[in-house]
Amino acid sequence: MLTRPRLLLMSWLLALSAGALASDAAHRVQIASLPQQDGKPLALSGYWFPAANGAEAKARPAVLLLHGCGGALGRQADQLSERMHSYRTLLNQEGWHVLVLDSLSPRGERELCTQRIGSRQVTMRERRRDTLGALQWLAARAEVDPARLALLGWSNGGSTVLASTAADHEEVQANPAKPRAAVAFYPGCEAELKRGYRAQAPLLMLLGAADDWTPAKPCEQLAAAVPKQLGSAAIQFQSYAGAYHGFDSAAPMRLRREVPNGVNPGAGVHVGGNAQAWAASREALLGFLREQLK
Repeated sequence: MLTRPRLLLMSWLLALSAGALASDAAHRVQIASLPQQDGKPLALSGYWFPAANGAEAKARPAVLLLHGCGGALGRQADQLSERMHSYRTLLNQEGWHVLVLDSLSPRGERELCTQRIGSRQVTMRERRRDTLGALQWLAARAEVDPARLALLGWSNGGSTVLASTAADHEEVQANPAKPRAAVAFYPGCEAELKRGYRAQAPLLMLLGAADDWTPAKPCEQLAAAVPKQLGSAAIQFQSYAGAYHGFDSAAPMRLRREVPNGVNPGAGVHVGGNAQAWAASREALLGFLREQLK
């Protein structure tokens, strides 16, 4: 017998599939990152999904999607991943514009998951600069309300959400386009916790309590430290019992031994979907963004 969360997810997936078939294909766009180490901006790939009739109505909110270490693309190099497609459809159905940003392909990278964090060529600095450049691109569009921008990221992209909303970082402070809200699925929080993170915008973190890749505890500690950080926007979190990394999918649970990072380096990490956590996190995501972007 199907449980209620699974029934809800099946209904949602069917609706998303219908919406995807009925919608226009993505508009491929170029996004200028902030200047790189050589002082020059980098042209990034973007996939622009305007909300239906967006040009005919008043300016609408826009959500910037930031991929995890696996990149924005699926198995075929010219197509977005299933996760990016499903979430952009969900957000388009809310009447919001969506931009999916690809930080890896323009740099000749396919994925970062199997690379040790200290050896990665695409670091959090590059991803933050990409994000800030994309926010400027969104704010300059006539159909976008620059006062209602949001960030949404997963894993490495969730960490990018934190890095791009760190109120004390000089690049974040200087960027003219600022998000009104930010959501991070299972980010790595250790670095920002050590730095004394202050949120530039209201932040929601959606965490797997059993996550052994990017554990929930540092993120919970980060949220608990917010009252001590004067001038920080509010931080909320939801931790889902029994949920591992990548819980917002229908993928079966598996051990990825090729991943060198995680709670137990060298032992691999668990990744897989959790129907109950997926359904609950989807409702939390939409409720948060509806409130922040109204």
